Amino acid sequence: MSIEQKLDRRGFMFVLSSPSGAGKTTISRLLMQNDNNLVMSISSTTRPPRDNEVHEKDYFFISEKEFEEKIDRKFFYEYAEVFGNYYGTPRKKVEDSISEGKDVLFDIDWQGTRRLTSKARDDIVSVFILPPSMDELRRRLITRGKDSSDVIERRMARASDEISHWNEYDYVIINDNIDTSLLNILYILKAERLKRTRQHSLSDFVNNMLSQ
Repeated sequence: MSIEQKLDRRGFMFVLSSPSGAGKTTISRLLMQNDNNLVMSISSTTRPPRDNEVHEKDYFFISEKEFEEKIDRKFFYEYAEVFGNYYGTPRKKVEDSISEGKDVLFDIDWQGTRRLTSKARDDIVSVFILPPSMDELRRRLITRGKDSSDVIERRMARASDEISHWNEYDYVIINDNIDTSLLNILYILKAERLKRTRQHSLSDFVNNMLSQ
């Protein structure tokens, strides 16, 4: 184990946002495969699961009544209503992971990012993923075959609003090649982990070195 790996470090919330179809879900999956220090933030939602989704792995699927009760109990770090369904981030798992030096990966929209940032700015690193063009975004939505034409039009209309918030993020990636985008995001993770303010035991290390 290297000296760098032995140093205590506070984790952070690593946020990826993009309009639907720009690539954040694919990149999130690849990040989890390539980085052992990332844990995925699993959101709670009131929407029904899709065919390939698993409770407590993809989402916590709960009723609207239960979700609203959790809102009243301050259970969520942030929550929002999207296309008639609630989505929210459970607080305790995130806080525990950060304290343990793990980085928590979020796949959320600009509204969720803004709410997280307002509560814990020093613990947030945010990346916005842009499509190469709106035509390419539409092509990707059609090609993946998950949505009806009406839903695709709704997603395209929403995309313009989402993209308008790009300048609220720490980093912006144009995803015209998935491998290049993944590599750039891994570089961002590496650099953010090396920040002096996150390496809590670095001061003791330097003091011990100078005292020898």
